Amino acid sequence: MPHTLSVLVENKFGVLARVAGMFSGRGFNIDTLNVAPSHDDRYSRITATVRGDSQQLDQCIKQLHKLVDVIEVNDLAQGQFAARELVLLKVGAEGPSRTEIVQICDIFRAKIVDVSHRSVIIELTGNHEKVEAFLQMVEPFGIKAMARTGIAALPRNRKLELE
Repeated sequence: MPHTLSVLVENKFGVLARVAGMFSGRGFNIDTLNVAPSHDDRYSRITATVRGDSQQLDQCIKQLHKLVDVIEVNDLAQGQFAARELVLLKVGAEGPSRTEIVQICDIFRAKIVDVSHRSVIIELTGNHEKVEAFLQMVEPFGIKAMARTGIAALPRNRKLELE
């Protein structure tokens, strides 16, 4: 079962490497990883999606709490958090297919951010299911390149940030 972990850490050199090393040391494969500074530049938020049973996950969370630069760790339960990911795609778009691609983008509220004679670059933000559905729709046009952020998430009814 996938678990989304939100880890607030001190924004220091090497913290990400220690956190990632802890995951690999426990045999967890990180499905998605997103790291960025929080609203306070002293801290960063690491959002990781991992798979494992509850016993393994509990052990992983305990080990994360032991790391010096980790401030807070939360297992964001299904449905109790808001999550989004960003994807940039370069899709083949020659001739009549261009109009169809624009229509698909409109349906999914995606933005075309660059246009060339043979392709378009599309930006889409949404939950994992929306991103996957969009990718299935544009795949027949030929995905030439893709960059995906991984999930960024925050709990719905609980404050994680330090005051």
